[in-house]
Amino acid sequence: MEKILIIKPSSLGDILHALQVVETIREVRGRENVEITWLVRDIFAPLLEACSTVDRTIVYERGKGLRGIWELGKRLKRESFDLVLDMQGLARSAFWARCVQAPVKIGRGDGREFSRYFFRTLVDAPKDGFKHSHAVEILLQFLPKIGLPAEIRGCVKFPGAALAEPLEKALAGTQGKPILLFPDSRRAEKEWPKFAELTPALLEKFPDSPIVWVGQSALKADSAWENHPQFLNFMGKTRLADVLALIARARFCVTNDSGPMHIAAAMSVPVLGLFGPTSPKLYGPFPLTRPGNAVLCAPDGDLKKLSVEAVAAALPPQ
Repeated sequence: MEKILIIKPSSLGDILHALQVVETIREVRGRENVEITWLVRDIFAPLLEACSTVDRTIVYERGKGLRGIWELGKRLKRESFDLVLDMQGLARSAFWARCVQAPVKIGRGDGREFSRYFFRTLVDAPKDGFKHSHAVEILLQFLPKIGLPAEIRGCVKFPGAALAEPLEKALAGTQGKPILLFPDSRRAEKEWPKFAELTPALLEKFPDSPIVWVGQSALKADSAWENHPQFLNFMGKTRLADVLALIARARFCVTNDSGPMHIAAAMSVPVLGLFGPTSPKLYGPFPLTRPGNAVLCAPDGDLKKLSVEAVAAALPPQ
């Protein structure tokens, strides 16, 4: 049994990218031959604890500041692994890698905060360089360093993620596989403002699927269809586990450039990502060549200029 430590504490999208690469290790080496331990920030621990790619988590409590970094380092000195992969590339992640007992430790070639000097082995740049490559393409460069091809195999699954009972009951009152709409993003300029306008078009085009809003923002439904039997508004009602469980059973997802887009891509669930000021090549669902991973770019990079008709036309067929 090969024991591997992955150091990738954050953030949500970055962890999803790393999970795709680590799942490849399990697929190629044989799931029963590899034990994956993941060092993760406390708020993202439930994601990994629900994931079949990961066997064990080591939790970093960021709220403790420097004391938390030092205490975790002391704990790691009691741990031993066959391989350590620092996929974060920061001073604190390199420090933790240094604390662990392991014959092989590999860091990022683009590591910041002098983290590169902690490692004898660094990953090479992708063919387009670190600055012009997708995050998954960069993380894939860890694989040749351990004798594996730099390609994605398999998909990430979250069998430990269950839908909260009230949401499960609401979904049970509808028919068909849900179509999920995620109107949120971490930046306002990355949010398409017309999800409410798209919804009635979807209710008409896909009468055999419930249309479900998922997110945290205060998006208002139109009184003309808010009580439609196939419409569910879960805005502000979902935990991370609920999002994972919903995406696992989705017909397809429509998202902004956001974490749920990367979750869907990692799980091989069809997704349409709507892009404005950011580049799909660098930030889109990976890989863009996979059937089911689709993007639509707004004119002039302005999502306000992206029409409902254009988005509806780009959706998967009925």
